[in-house]
Amino acid sequence: MRAALIVGLSGEILTADERVYLRDARPAGIILFARNCRDRDQIRLLVEAACAAISADDVLVLIDQEGGRVRRLRPPQWRELPAAAAFAALRDRDRATGERAAWLAARLTAQDLRSVGINTNCTPVLDLKIEGAHDIIGDRAYGSTPADIAALGRAVAEGHMAGGVVPVIKHIPGHGRALADSHLELPVVDTSRAELAATDFAPFRSLADMPAAMTAHVVYSAIDPELPGSASARVTAEVIRGDIGFDGLLMSDDLGMKALSGSFSERARAVIAAGSDVALHCSGNFEEMQAVAVGVPALAGRALERFAACAAVTRRNEPFDLAEAEAALAAAVAQSRTLSIS
Repeated sequence: MRAALIVGLSGEILTADERVYLRDARPAGIILFARNCRDRDQIRLLVEAACAAISADDVLVLIDQEGGRVRRLRPPQWRELPAAAAFAALRDRDRATGERAAWLAARLTAQDLRSVGINTNCTPVLDLKIEGAHDIIGDRAYGSTPADIAALGRAVAEGHMAGGVVPVIKHIPGHGRALADSHLELPVVDTSRAELAATDFAPFRSLADMPAAMTAHVVYSAIDPELPGSASARVTAEVIRGDIGFDGLLMSDDLGMKALSGSFSERARAVIAAGSDVALHCSGNFEEMQAVAVGVPALAGRALERFAACAAVTRRNEPFDLAEAEAALAAAVAQSRTLSIS
């Protein structure tokens, strides 16, 4: 049996305690951060060791490799990967060229990730860019209109899937209007439900067929004024599974973020009770990992079926034109320099 849990690791080498933990807890996946990534050989060995400890060939190995500010793998060992705003700028000049560039860059990224055993990327961000909102989204957004975001978001998601990498759309049902960073505090969005449905929720609705999504630690006062969306059964049932129609694997955002309160086992129980299939814990803190494991059930029922659908994506490997992809990525990098983003 597998636990409804994805966990981070402490460093570049699997510790003896982590090996035992992974063997006993058997989480659905692991997530890597910069602290876990020195070079290609080391990453590959770390992933192999973790998967061997879990004793499964369907482990989801996650990373945040959006591009721009949010990327764990950086030059000189890895390709330059610009923020979403660079692809949005290419799209604004020529829609077809911009969307093709986004697909090709994603397909190239998928190839790079799979070369070291990473099979899940926490991208694309489908949040709207909203003037006056906190800059935690900012240039991570593919635009300010639902249609623009959905088009580029789909290109990125499908490019990853073509290379056997599960895309995780985020932050469902929308983080763009937040006036605070949920890493540091709990944001509250007071926008009406009708406006949210027509704007913030719309890109997620357009990509409701994607295999995985990450929730937002944001209070939507028009829907549930007491709880963040990630811990709200009402938001999950009425909005994520209902209005948006998403039926893929639903994971919480990081349980360690300061938007949440309570013990780590309580946080894990809360997101699972709200309807997430999997709880995500990122810090690699061993005591926290132990507490989180107590708060999650085994994967079963629809959650297990959704997990299996993600695993099926990792078996894809569709051909692409490497030279075309490298040229498209170079164009996006050049565009990012004109925008003074990285």
